[in-house]
Amino acid sequence: MNLLTILLQPTQPPASGMGQYSMIIMIVAMLAIMYFMMIRPQQKKQKEIQQARNAMKNGDKVITAGGIHGRIKEISETTLLIEVADGIRIRVEKSSVYASPEDIQQK
Repeated sequence: MNLLTILLQPTQPPASGMGQYSMIIMIVAMLAIMYFMMIRPQQKKQKEIQQARNAMKNGDKVITAGGIHGRIKEISETTLLIEVADGIRIRVEKSSVYASPEDIQQK
């Protein structure tokens, strides 16, 4: 027999439809595992960060995403005025402030 003839012969359908259902069940199970192991914890962490940002007040020590340490002097809707040294103040986006030094030491 020729190899091409063997490869082109029709295959027989599965005896039952259970093969298809088990594949769908495995895919759904994998998606559920991915959700509970990756997506849900990330959403929880983002919610905690947002709550910490909303709880900030004047005088709190903070660290920006760029690693700048300072103390909050003024809070507006989307920005913070941070004093990084005596008389030196910078304005940063609220979303770039992640944690205070005390929060980092507790973890």
